[in-house]
Amino acid sequence: MISTLALTRQRFDVPCIVEVECSAESLHAHVVFDDDVAIGPGDEVLVHGAPVRVGFGESRVIRRQATVVRASGLSRLWTRLTGTFEATELMDVSFTERMTL
Repeated sequence: MISTLALTRQRFDVPCIVEVECSAESLHAHVVFDDDVAIGPGDEVLVHGAPVRVGFGESRVIRRQATVVRASGLSRLWTRLTGTFEATELMDVSFTERMTL
């Protein structure tokens, strides 16, 4: 039974709001779920519908449907382990007075 839980993935649909902004102050796209769904490491979210396009200085808020696919136990563990190592690759620590290329 434990091995079954570690390999299964749960899939469900949830209504959401998509917020998109493209301005000098902010460039972002956020998805806010209606049912207060928590997303964890390895989970996948697919927002349905046509791509949202906004011009510079514009913002849009659109209601959509999203499909959430929960990661399996093994996939969640793997994502946590590899994510830690990949985050350290982003850091550049140097003790020199100038930046070298």
